[in-house]
Amino acid sequence: MTTYKTASKQLLSNYACISTLEPTEIVLGQSVTVGSLGAPFNGTFTVLALPQYSYVGVDGDTGEFLYNTAGAIPNQILFACTGDDVEFVKIFTGTVAYTQTCTWITAAQILTYLGIATATADDTTFVTQCASAANNFAYRRRQECGYFDSLTTSPGGDVTLATIMLGSAYYRQRGGISDFASFDGMSAGSTNGLSPIVKQLLGVDRPQVA
Repeated sequence: MTTYKTASKQLLSNYACISTLEPTEIVLGQSVTVGSLGAPFNGTFTVLALPQYSYVGVDGDTGEFLYNTAGAIPNQILFACTGDDVEFVKIFTGTVAYTQTCTWITAAQILTYLGIATATADDTTFVTQCASAANNFAYRRRQECGYFDSLTTSPGGDVTLATIMLGSAYYRQRGGISDFASFDGMSAGSTNGLSPIVKQLLGVDRPQVA
């Protein structure tokens, strides 16, 4: 779980808008847990917006969030929160916590891809760790490139295959520092889990666009 300190809080029209002291990797639709801000801010909420400007309320006709574009406020998250209005106030004692765990692939898919079975409990533990590492790394790289993905459902077969390939590379490199472990006296050359084909399937290393 990742936790950040708050910088401000505000509540208007049953929507809370709080900011953190530093940038976060929180995305739209993510669940966050807010603490130490007092009622009604404390609790677990779903992020509805990530405003860049001062929140001033909700449009009575369209229901859209309204902002004052003359007042930029970084690192904000907005969520539904029922209660009396609270004017913008700086507060540094609150916390915003969230868990970003991706579950696109499983250890079984890595073993099927490699065509092997685990021999010991340690093997099972390690391949599960490889699946977790591949899931979270693939999700984070796509997030850095501007994608908005679900943490539980892979965006497509291409991304699933790329993540399996990445996890398989991690597993095959067991016992090695910078290459696949091998008993061959001849060097096999350097390998890279994040190969061009994996990047292509993930759709990463592309310019981020608005």
